[in-house]
Amino acid sequence: MARRLFSREFKVEAVRLVRERGVSVAQAARDLDLHENMLRRWVKELTSDPAQAFPGQGQLKPDHLEVERLRREVAKLKAERDLPKKGRSLLCEGSEMKFAFIVKHRNIWPVAWLCEALDVSRSGFHAWLRRGPSLRAQQDDELTPRIRASFVASARTYGARRVWHDVLAEGASCGLHKIERLMRENALRARPRRRGLPKDDGQRLANVIAPNVLDRQFTAERPNQKWIADFTYIWTAEGWLYVAAVIDLFSRRVVGWSMKAEMTAQLVMDALVMAIWRRGKPDALLHHSDQGSQYTSEQFQRLMANNGVTCSMSRSGNVWDNAAMESFFSSLKTERVCRKVYRSRNAARADIFDYIERFYNTTRRHSTIGYLSPVEFERKVGLT
Repeated sequence: MARRLFSREFKVEAVRLVRERGVSVAQAARDLDLHENMLRRWVKELTSDPAQAFPGQGQLKPDHLEVERLRREVAKLKAERDLPKKGRSLLCEGSEMKFAFIVKHRNIWPVAWLCEALDVSRSGFHAWLRRGPSLRAQQDDELTPRIRASFVASARTYGARRVWHDVLAEGASCGLHKIERLMRENALRARPRRRGLPKDDGQRLANVIAPNVLDRQFTAERPNQKWIADFTYIWTAEGWLYVAAVIDLFSRRVVGWSMKAEMTAQLVMDALVMAIWRRGKPDALLHHSDQGSQYTSEQFQRLMANNGVTCSMSRSGNVWDNAAMESFFSSLKTERVCRKVYRSRNAARADIFDYIERFYNTTRRHSTIGYLSPVEFERKVGLT
């Protein structure tokens, strides 16, 4: 049933029928086919404000109009205050990004206010709405799923450069800055590196400390020419798990590793034995480590001598002499360990094994070897 509408004149005459002609409200309501409460409200309104009662046609009284005007003005002032906070970064951007911002926020603020705040025309915005997506937007829509897939596949550890190389490897053609922009717009931010460096407080045997033959030359012309080694520690609910690793500087591949609950010489010996077993008995190999008690131990030194390995050690307290190894452990902790809570040493062993053998060696792109994985790099040079 349609809502009945009454003019101001009708309402005034209905009230006069009650007030001036002595007809009761109930009788007048019946005669005029009105609800009694409606007629009583009309009588009350005309009595309290004869001049401004019943403005009609959806109009408000002057004082109500002023209140409404002030309410709209306050709302606009609040919007002008809040808009720069959300759209500050867009003030120097092109119209495309400003229009996209307006579409996203037009349910919060009127389009006219948004266009005025971002210095674009309303006609331009509506014309943009009618147009199809631009070539740039189409390219962005095509690249974004690939970028997200690369970022997720790296356990959310890849920055723009590594993602860029993944996208290029899939055959796409784009620049690094586009990848940076799309990652920023889609909130794909790699976990920042932790800067803490592990320390070894074990006693060193001064009579077997070797000079720093490597001398921070972290490149190798051929495989099995320079190996670097160190160990770190991972916290679990059962206590510390110590992880030793050996890396071939030619391809940055982890060629040997060992994990134990004790920080002993056997830990680093097992890592070196694994490397020799996997790569074959070395010829003219340089092995570089720090001066930790495990590496200066008689057992470890004997193992190297029996295999014809030349020993090199970092200077005391100088972690930069083995920076490439520190970088690997930093990546391990940033990209995997810091995201986990290990309830047992076995759980930590399984996860670190997965990181080394199924991600770092075979998949993770390394900046020093042309953003290839170590296994892929060795395959390209015909090593594997």
